[in-house]
Amino acid sequence: MADESLKRIRRPRYHGTHPRAFHEKYKELNPEQYAADVAKVVASGKTPAGSHRPIMVAEILDVLAPQPGDVAVDATLGYGGHSRELLQRILPGGRLLALDVDPIELPKTEGRLRAEGFGTEALVVRRSNYAGLLRVLAEEGLPPADVILADLGLSSMQIDNPARGFTFKREGPLDLRMNPDRGRPASALLASLDPPRLARMLDEHADQRSALPLAQAIIAAGASSPIMTTTQLAGVVRGYAAAHLDEVAPGGDVEGAVRRVFQALRIAVNEEFTALETFLRHLPDCVASGGRIAILTFHSGEDRRVKQAFKAGLSAGIYQRIAENVELASPAERQSNPRSSSAKLRWAIRR
Repeated sequence: MADESLKRIRRPRYHGTHPRAFHEKYKELNPEQYAADVAKVVASGKTPAGSHRPIMVAEILDVLAPQPGDVAVDATLGYGGHSRELLQRILPGGRLLALDVDPIELPKTEGRLRAEGFGTEALVVRRSNYAGLLRVLAEEGLPPADVILADLGLSSMQIDNPARGFTFKREGPLDLRMNPDRGRPASALLASLDPPRLARMLDEHADQRSALPLAQAIIAAGASSPIMTTTQLAGVVRGYAAAHLDEVAPGGDVEGAVRRVFQALRIAVNEEFTALETFLRHLPDCVASGGRIAILTFHSGEDRRVKQAFKAGLSAGIYQRIAENVELASPAERQSNPRSSSAKLRWAIRR
């Protein structure tokens, strides 16, 4: 009998001619083995499963102007695309501190970057929220940075994996935590809310119109049957929005209402605005004189806070220059990578 270990390993089976579920996309999830297939996915304007395409790379590098020997920070490591570009420009002699709060994706990204030859003398990786940047710089004995980047968007690896609970397009637990080891999932948060509190959340975190009636509908649905999955919540919101288009889904944008509800819960579950405000408050102490900061935001709540902090810093003489207007992804990038469409880039230069 042939050795069992020598038997051919069959590919995962799936319905139809092409894999659709995240876990079935074995080629996209193994880009080193199926590079040509992954390249075709990218060329079609899609993001391969389990990966992320860095946004506005050229614009960010132009703003930050990293040089050999610089101390740089990528406050949101993600898949590592921006970090890779920064490392290539600050070496030799430079060091990059990369932070990320996600315990699932962080070791994968560090492993890829180490395999590319970026050793500990060039790349320092820490599991931390960007709100803790000042503390981590001190713990690592690093001086204020010459270059700081924060990409506040979700990574595609988080969005696409139904098990993480970020997407409402596939069935998954209603979780939404960037760090699933900390805090409570969105399902538990939702179960603890009354309609006025949820309405405030929808209004403040997602600019949802007529938030109270929508919140009442969601809480009522949860009272009769606890909302535990992404598709359950999406179904409740779709049903109410479709019946009240003028109130909550102007222009018939029912899916937009669903996205806003998920966005509001995600921000609340991860305390994103609190973390961002802490990060912005400590930022001047994290950057060297003449150092440059670039921040990518993806919705109005983030952008408004960054804009206000930079303007206040300019008035106080902390920053010598700031972006007068946001910079957007180019039309070509928005076409080739639709997830860049909502990105807004702002920058500041330390006095």
